[in-house]
Amino acid sequence: MRQRIHSLIFILFLFTPFLYAQTGKIAGSVIDGEFVEPLPFANIIVKGTATGTTSDFDGKYELELEPGVYTLAFSFVGYQTQEIGNVTVKANDVTLLDVTMNTNSLETVVVTTTVKRNTENAVLNLQKKSVTLIDGLSAQAIKNSGASSVATAVKSVPGVSIQGGKYVYVRGLGDRYTKSILNGVDIPGLDPDRNTIQMDLFPTNILDNVIVVKSASAEYPADFTGGVVDIVTKDFPTKFEASISLGLSYNPDMHFNNKYLNYKGSDTDFLGYDDGTRNLPINRYQPIPGTFENKLLLTSLTNRFNKELAAKQETSGMNYDFGFTLGNQYDLGNDVKLGYQTSFSYKNETTFYEKRIDGAWIRQNGDSSQYELNSTLSSEGSEGINNVILNGLAGISLKTQQSKYRFNVLHIQNGESTAGVYNQEISEDGTGGAQAPIYKNALTYTERSVTNFLLHGNHRLGNNKNAWNLDWKLSPTFSKVYDKDHRITPLRPSDNNTYVISPSTATYPIRVWRWLQEENWVGKIDLNKKYNLFDRSAQIKFGGSYVYKFRDFSIDAFTFQISGDDSFIENGNVDNLLAAENIWTPDTDNGTHITYGDTFNPDNAYEGEHRIASTYISNEFNLTDKLKTVLGLRTEYFKAFYTGADTQEDIIYDREEVQDKFDIFPSANLIYTLTDNTNLRGSYYRTTARPSFKEQSNSQIYDPITNRLFIGNLDISPSYINNFDLRYEHYGDSGQMFAISGFYKDFKDPIEITFFESAASQLTPANLGNAKVFGGEFEFRQRLGFITEELNNLKFNANISFIKSELEMSEQEYNRRVLAARDGEKIDTKRDLQGQSPFLLNLGLDYNNSDIGLQTGLFYNVQGKTLEVVGTGIVPDVYTQPFHSLNFTLNKAFGSNRKSSIEIKINNLLNDKKESYYESYKATDQIFSLRDPGIEFSLGYTYKF
Repeated sequence: MRQRIHSLIFILFLFTPFLYAQTGKIAGSVIDGEFVEPLPFANIIVKGTATGTTSDFDGKYELELEPGVYTLAFSFVGYQTQEIGNVTVKANDVTLLDVTMNTNSLETVVVTTTVKRNTENAVLNLQKKSVTLIDGLSAQAIKNSGASSVATAVKSVPGVSIQGGKYVYVRGLGDRYTKSILNGVDIPGLDPDRNTIQMDLFPTNILDNVIVVKSASAEYPADFTGGVVDIVTKDFPTKFEASISLGLSYNPDMHFNNKYLNYKGSDTDFLGYDDGTRNLPINRYQPIPGTFENKLLLTSLTNRFNKELAAKQETSGMNYDFGFTLGNQYDLGNDVKLGYQTSFSYKNETTFYEKRIDGAWIRQNGDSSQYELNSTLSSEGSEGINNVILNGLAGISLKTQQSKYRFNVLHIQNGESTAGVYNQEISEDGTGGAQAPIYKNALTYTERSVTNFLLHGNHRLGNNKNAWNLDWKLSPTFSKVYDKDHRITPLRPSDNNTYVISPSTATYPIRVWRWLQEENWVGKIDLNKKYNLFDRSAQIKFGGSYVYKFRDFSIDAFTFQISGDDSFIENGNVDNLLAAENIWTPDTDNGTHITYGDTFNPDNAYEGEHRIASTYISNEFNLTDKLKTVLGLRTEYFKAFYTGADTQEDIIYDREEVQDKFDIFPSANLIYTLTDNTNLRGSYYRTTARPSFKEQSNSQIYDPITNRLFIGNLDISPSYINNFDLRYEHYGDSGQMFAISGFYKDFKDPIEITFFESAASQLTPANLGNAKVFGGEFEFRQRLGFITEELNNLKFNANISFIKSELEMSEQEYNRRVLAARDGEKIDTKRDLQGQSPFLLNLGLDYNNSDIGLQTGLFYNVQGKTLEVVGTGIVPDVYTQPFHSLNFTLNKAFGSNRKSSIEIKINNLLNDKKESYYESYKATDQIFSLRDPGIEFSLGYTYKF
């Protein structure tokens, strides 16, 4: 009986908010437009009543009111009073209302507007007043957009594009030069070698805002050039909130296809991890005996490996996903609030490429009259991929009058299973001659996980309006990437339609395990204070951080061969290779066995450490009433250590120091106000791009499907970039704006991916010369209400960038290209910078009618032909071709208080392909890689309690 009473009390505790349905809330943030940060202790009054409140030290406020329509007045000494009308309060609902307040040099100014117009202008008001070039989405704007994930929402930010539906690029600069952070802290994503985390992992209803910084500020890390995307999650909601979401996606080319390829994995694959089925079956240091030793141990060791090697056909299913969020806050009295926020999402995606094409091509060596390229690898096959992602976030916050404490836990779990069958032609001499066919089965599984903890404190050190603010963060992150039992089985068809193992053409059948574990510890402290300088408002900021990263990486690989009669694989059924009756034994002295001497190779293991200690100081102040500036200085001390081996050179690296750099990163941002709605901006800042652990290593990572080999480079150096920006911008009403910008970037030692000199299948990072990037950017947001009032909810967005990049080749690269030149070909000393798109075009037609709960849009994105891999002369350059992405979205809210919503999306309406080609003088372009993603139709449903 007592347990039942306790259960009843717990249920009432969770659902108490449902018992009071007679009032609603207005809640939001008051922002200081001068410094684009929370404004504490502002007064909020319901006009015509004595009801009111003040914003807390964090700029947040709440008002509980009877259902109705109100006008709210926001005021603070020295700021324009804002009166916002038509604020509707609904029973048991929260109306979000964020307000930006601007300073006022006159005695009394009252700005009157409506809640709708205030919402439309909220983000642009912040952008207009910020000295650094920022853009972003507030919680209010995200809610109105109807977007379900950050990846969908951030598409509306000018200059931002989403690659592969996951990764954000800013100004056409790739992953190396764009950085994403979570709650102001750098965390690795599911791919630790990327600089960005997947944007589709975060549902929008747990977000407070998304900030995109396009010009540097001293408080941000220096390792970005294109932009920083900061995803800020909610501390806790203003009331009890819960939601569930369900989604389905259908691709006619990929789903319900009976040619889909798969294989039997583990019982927990649907949860994104392997249950141990694919674990390494023998110890890496186990000596492998030879057949000549006549030991039963060889039979026992071979028998321990999973015997399934062939990809099997089956009918594929659709993509599906579901998730929920839950959050609430409780008033503990004495202005103390306790809140929690949780979310969970699950995605199961099936991809099928019926025609995956990969290639490696090379010029004819020694004969400059031959223009056409020679193939060293031609691969065409079918590939089925099942990708599972689970994402859980839980956080608790405690807020007092002067402080806020927060603890968050984020875990992302991902499992990706791939099965493929490939018909390949391989040049045995590596120059295009001696072509040999290969029939290859490949079964792979990769398990990834990221666990992040965040402990965050924010304090106001006093009650006056110019008190110090202290912010600190401690955030460890633990990442794992395990390639578990990659099974690659190549066979060579012979003239009589039988199959044999041919190690001279391809490798022996091979099993590969790769183990990557990484720790990332971040500690950060920031202080800021407002004061007066030259009788005008100013703000000083300073702080520091320390980042420690450690990676442990190793590879285990075992090959198999047949002694004696190999007739059991003549029919091409690779599952026969490890069938029990075909395993070598001492009695038969015939069959399949592990290759003698296969042991752990220390060259394929390394440990890496990165240590980054940074400090900064910045001062934001007004030189005149119209000219404002931020001057900043950041220092970063970067040290990197490497532990590994190079057995060919008989070298052992024991915490070898490979980087020791102390760098100063100055920044200056100026904004001149031409009119109330027009600004002229200028900025200079210095940034860097550092090599990843994998790039600055001695490791060799082999892709057994494409035969490509990535080779690290211990001698690689960081890149340094001097950035200059000039921008003219004009802001209109209702979220409209026009801007034109010019930028120039000077790169020293950019890191590029290139081929080895005469190897079309070996890739390595290198510093190949210095580069310059310059270009122009045009932004335009215009409502179509000027045509007719009925079109005022329809908005046209355009962002167009034209970019020219020039890299001055090193003498070595230039000479290699001259030696490999074809007859009539002229070699310039300059070429494109790898990874820099020559143009970027984002267009959007967006309809948003909050009165009926409808948001729909058509969005187009394309990037110009981009140098993907730098050639060596004899090996040509590889260029990514433009991918014309046209996507449609529709979100309709309906039902009581619009708690239900349906989202319809169509991706890749133009049915474009993703292609990369080798390009060479007077030669036919040849495929490096080709994938056909097809058209995807998605339907989602969300219900908010």
